[in-house]
Amino acid sequence: MDRKYPRLNLTRSNSGRTGDPMKLGDGVEQAIHSVLVMSGLSETGVLSAAALAEFHGVSPSYLLKHLQAMAGAGLLESVPGPKGGYRLAKAADKITLLDIVLAVEGPEPAFRCAEIRQRGPNPVAQHFFKMPCAVNAAMLKAERAYRAELRKIRVADLAGDSGGALGKAIATRTCAFFDLHERNRSTTTTSKE
Repeated sequence: MDRKYPRLNLTRSNSGRTGDPMKLGDGVEQAIHSVLVMSGLSETGVLSAAALAEFHGVSPSYLLKHLQAMAGAGLLESVPGPKGGYRLAKAADKITLLDIVLAVEGPEPAFRCAEIRQRGPNPVAQHFFKMPCAVNAAMLKAERAYRAELRKIRVADLAGDSGGALGKAIATRTCAFFDLHERNRSTTTTSKE
């Protein structure tokens, strides 16, 4: 049976079309929102993992895993003890969304080529596989663009969006939360270096 397959052009963009967004784990969203909340802490203030989980309505053990990963990546500082918790290890304008994604998801690309083009019955000759897989090349190019965009967005850029009714409502909620849950609060606020 003779079949014709349409020619695939993996380098041409489909401008104007929107596809499904890249799927990241729930931990990325939780981590970004937690960092945003912590960006409003006083200089010495900390929040417990349990308090952050309560604020976001998420599993404390799942969030804790991501807070620990961000502390390990140098984004958060973990303060031990009964009055301990987490706070930013650097200023919010020094932490990018890419930093958070890499801390939570790891540095590996989202797409991992398994070279399935070499599998199945009647594969083509091995010498054809010396060239990189076009699918892998296209996906890695997209990953580089995605990471470049995340690298441009800093936590401070997102934290500064307090205009309008929604921004004011979020600020009110967060301030009330800090009044109940912020530990080791300082009376003066200075910016982190």
